[in-house]
Parts: sequence; structure tokens; C-alpha cells
Amino acid sequence: MSIFSLLHSVGRFPRRGSRHACATTSAGNTGLPAWRLCKSRPTVFAALALACATAFAQQPARQDLTQLKLTVEQFLQSQVAGMAGQVSVAVGPIDQRMALAACPQPQAFFMPGARAWGKTTVGVRCASPSAWTVYIQANVSVQADYVASAVPLAQGQPIEATQLAVMRGDLTTLPAGVATDMAQVIGRSSNVSLAAGTPLRLDTLRSKPVVQSGQLVKLVSGNASFRVSSEARAVATAGEGQMVAVRTASGSQVTGIARAGGLVEVAF
Repeated sequence: MSIFSLLHSVGRFPRRGSRHACATTSAGNTGLPAWRLCKSRPTVFAALALACATAFAQQPARQDLTQLKLTVEQFLQSQVAGMAGQVSVAVGPIDQRMALAACPQPQAFFMPGARAWGKTTVGVRCASPSAWTVYIQANVSVQADYVASAVPLAQGQPIEATQLAVMRGDLTTLPAGVATDMAQVIGRSSNVSLAAGTPLRLDTLRSKPVVQSGQLVKLVSGNASFRVSSEARAVATAGEGQMVAVRTASGSQVTGIARAGGLVEVAF
């Protein structure tokens, strides 16, 4: 029974009037003010208090939204553990109007394709006692050093240390695969011309060729016990450590690892 139905049942309060009936409404046809009726009928107050307490107790407990934010933050911190650079995690605001049933063990998860990098979305689900799922925005930033061109770089020209600069910034806002060490860049060449200040991406750099297509190379083969060398001709161009095919004097084609000095290693 609702509070107002309870008041109607005692036959003293009108069916139309203020919600604060005991303070503002006259007592039906008795001619008494409502507050005086309530004072003279303590059973009304007792029943009213019981109805309020019962209604309050029957409402399910709600999930603490602060706990949801903490769950997402702890999840992201576990994902970035061991990552190089200065990593920071910021969880976005949570809609305070959400009314979720309390969950003893909310579980955070990533949707397919999501990761702890830049702007991301983390899901939080509850399995019991009530099943629900929400999605919360977050941002992961990684402050670290990266390599950029200090001067304009020409396409195809070997890159020297004096042409490079080490800068610091948020790697999550830069193109993927940015070089973070000069050693990854020196001696290689860019596929395109680059302006000064451009972050260098490893996938746009080529290693300096140590074997040219058509070049006569020394083919070295063997194992720990013996080594045999012979001449062969490279079928393609390759950088240090890359695989390259060569053709022997007999016409056979084999594949080995290109090394500086015109060597191609074939392991048996």
C-alpha cells in the first residue's frame, strides 16, 4: 500500500491536495487542520513510518559508480605494466544518472580491436546477481623520446646522425611505428622526402643495400665444423640481414642472408 493510499484509508485526508498533507491540507470534513489530526491520530504516523521503511528496504542496492571508475583504472594500469616511457591513465566521466544494481565483482574488458593506447573504451560487466554491461571512455598517454628529422631528408639518401634529432612527446598521438632510437635509423634511407621535424616511421625506411641485383657475391655455406665458399650472382637487392636469392655457377638458385662486403650466408 502506498503512503497516500494509507492516508485515504483512514478517511481523514482528501484525495486531492498537497503531497505534504500533514502540513498543508485540512482534515477532510472534520474541520481540523491536518497537522492537528496527525497529532491526534498517532497511529497514522506509525503506519506511515512503517510504509516508508518498507518501501525503502525493498529498493535494491545500487552500484557505486566510483568503484566502476576504479575498476577501469586498475584494468588499464595492468595493461600498460612494463611499457616504456612515462605512462598515464585517465578515466573519463561516468554518467551519474546510471542506476545499476550493486555488483560484488565487476569485470573490466576490451572490445575486439581495442587496446590501452590513446583514446580507448573499456567495458565493465556484471554477471550476478543482476546482469549488466556499461562502456566507459578513457585515455592512455605515453610520454617518451622519439626520432625526428632535424633537417629535410632526401628520398633514397642514407641518413646520418647529424640529420636527426631526439624529441619527446606523446607516442599515442604520433603515427604508428615511430623510431625511438637513432640506431634504428642511421644508415637507412627514406622512401619519400621528409621535411625537418618529421617523426621517422620504421616502415617507411629502407636498409642500406649490401647486395645489389646482378652483383657477383661470395656464397658462404657450412656449419660449425666446416665452411665452403663459392661465387654466385645475386638475383635481387637486399639490405643487411635480409634474405636474398642468388644463382650459382651451375645454374642452381639458393637463398641466403645478405651480409656487408658482398657476402651471402647459407646455413646447412
